[in-house]
Amino acid sequence: MDEPSRLTHTLWEQIMRFTPAALALSTAFALTASSLIAAQRAEPDPRAQAFVEDGRAALAAGEIVPAVDAFEAALAIQPGNLEAYLSLAEAMRAKGLPGKAIRYYRVVLDAEPRNVTALAGEGMALAEKGAFDRARDSLARAEAICGNCAAAVQLSALIVERESAPQMASVPVDERTSEN
Repeated sequence: MDEPSRLTHTLWEQIMRFTPAALALSTAFALTASSLIAAQRAEPDPRAQAFVEDGRAALAAGEIVPAVDAFEAALAIQPGNLEAYLSLAEAMRAKGLPGKAIRYYRVVLDAEPRNVTALAGEGMALAEKGAFDRARDSLARAEAICGNCAAAVQLSALIVERESAPQMASVPVDERTSEN
């Protein structure tokens, strides 16, 4: 057998040997990805929805800890419940934890990049942390999606308010008072 036909024959054997395994792996990845997407977009479980509603009522009453507990219970029942993540992010902002709120908003944005509520919420949490450039980026993305909607207007107003608020001056370490 001459050299070119031998190489072709060897290449063909390699293709035939690995094709079934490659097809099986690609099918497994496709099924896994589709099931994860379906789980995130599934209809809300009625039990999870009840916990979300209870949490919102508690949050509206100013009871942050019971609200967080209710939202976490909803996520335990239905891990892909984006409404629970949004509500949990709002509770974290109310609790004064904008970093955690940003993390929950990003979970929603990973699943739905055009979710204006999550974009505006993330921008508000960023503004609360003092990250005004990143908050303006969130505002620009929200405005690109919905124009001058209520969420974008509210975010814009918060950015202006927070930027104009006097910032605390940092004091060098050796000038701080300390108690012994």
